[in-house]
Amino acid sequence: MRRTPALLSLAVSVLVSLTLGYAPAGSAAPRTTTASATTAVPTASAATTPRPSSAGCAGLTVRPPAGASLVSVRTERDPGGTVTFPVQPGYEAAPPPVTGVPAFCKVDVTLTHGSAGDRELVEVWLPESGWSGRFQALGGSGYAAGNFGPDLAAAVKAGYAVGSTDAGATPVTGWTSPWALTGSGHVNVTVLENFAERAPHELALVGKAVTRAYYGSSATYAYWNGCSTGGRQGYMEAQRHPDDFDGILAGSPAVSWDRFAVAALWPNVVMNQEHDVLAPCELTAFTNAAIKACDPLDGVTDGVIDDPLHCAFDPRTLVGRTIDCDGTPVTITAKDATVLRKIWQGPTTTGGFPLWYGLPKGAELRNLAGESPFPVAASWVQDFVARDRSLDLSTVTYAQYTRLFAQSVLFYHGIIGSDQSDLSDFRRSGGKLLSWHGLADQLVPVGGTIRYYDQVADRSRGPVDDYYRLFLAPGAAHCASGAGPAPTDPLGALVRWVERGDAPATLAADTTREDGTPVHRDLCPYPAVPQRTVTSAGHSAGTVTRDRCVSPAPHRA
Repeated sequence: MRRTPALLSLAVSVLVSLTLGYAPAGSAAPRTTTASATTAVPTASAATTPRPSSAGCAGLTVRPPAGASLVSVRTERDPGGTVTFPVQPGYEAAPPPVTGVPAFCKVDVTLTHGSAGDRELVEVWLPESGWSGRFQALGGSGYAAGNFGPDLAAAVKAGYAVGSTDAGATPVTGWTSPWALTGSGHVNVTVLENFAERAPHELALVGKAVTRAYYGSSATYAYWNGCSTGGRQGYMEAQRHPDDFDGILAGSPAVSWDRFAVAALWPNVVMNQEHDVLAPCELTAFTNAAIKACDPLDGVTDGVIDDPLHCAFDPRTLVGRTIDCDGTPVTITAKDATVLRKIWQGPTTTGGFPLWYGLPKGAELRNLAGESPFPVAASWVQDFVARDRSLDLSTVTYAQYTRLFAQSVLFYHGIIGSDQSDLSDFRRSGGKLLSWHGLADQLVPVGGTIRYYDQVADRSRGPVDDYYRLFLAPGAAHCASGAGPAPTDPLGALVRWVERGDAPATLAADTTREDGTPVHRDLCPYPAVPQRTVTSAGHSAGTVTRDRCVSPAPHRA
């Protein structure tokens, strides 16, 4: 599946017409979590497991990475047990506690860069006992660069030394970027560069150095674990810092951020420009109709479209149909169908040339096509592209949108594009990149991830699946199960690939439907596709399908 955005040919004409004269100046919804660290993976024997040095938690010496200065180092021994967490940015309730956590040393390292005045936190947790010899770095979500919730405690419980970073981009909601602009109205380039690339790299350097200082020996293996923004960070690590991690787990990666973040505004632009803001019940009606039309094409009717990118459902088939909207009858119009066609098609120039990918048919539409713009997209366009938080996004025309898209790519691709397709250094380093993406992702269109894989494969010398495997999950949502299951233990699969050479032929995926029915799938490595048969069905047995991975049909090649 290939679609080449017409941006390069567009850029020159757009720049000629720009009147803003702007260049940066400066001094994804459901909770996104990393894959569980509780995995059945190789472990070190008790006799060889490194113990903390005699200096313990209080005697650690930390040196800053090149280009950074040390602001402070704070160490604290935590007795473990039941570890609780405060409310995380962007959420109303505190996450559940993690029980049975061994005592650990917590190290907070604060860095700054040049005269920018940024304060980047790198936090590392080190178990006193049961260390497996592994270091794990946790990625972020939205505009939160790191993960400081229960995944830290879960990783320690699983025997990892583990760390995360806030990149100096202290989140308020996680969905917006209040740090984007300086007091003078310029883009905060230092913190943006932290968020885009520098902080994950410094997390790798500091995290592994602290681990070595605490245990007296280096981590045998280092892993990245992230989804959404964390997935994008993992891809950037493979591209620009190929020696940082032995294995990278990158789910639902928001790669090509400079495109994705503007593309996520497209549904609102369409509805506003067509003067037709669809109600949630109307969006649901179109989604359900697409599922009904394309679900059976894989031979199993289970409420999941296995191949949404080639679902030929035409929204015009609903025109004239009356649906129930909370007790009020609503008739679908031709204009409604036009709006849905444009949203599914994805953003285009005023001349109709494609700029990026739309949401796949079958994905929930209400996150990006709600009455208000998706906060990640709104913040990116207002803060970084327009540098104007008062910009009324509801008035953005198709022509203005085209210019905003071009500006985003021209000014920020080199900073946060995260889609450099040359992974030869990562391959030579022996690294393994395991990635997955839900085919019903409602926030980050899967087309961008497929495009990136195809580009890597095109320029790879030798089989790309020796070091990079992408698994597509039919019906899975953003970083989570949906109507279809998300991978059950992708981190364990990655560890076995790195440490045993056991490359995953499939990824096990499980979920439980609302009626209590368990569902299992074996996800295939792209470009292979599943050929399905049902071995049992019903509430007691669940829906058990056997997925045989086969070569794609010609239109999927």
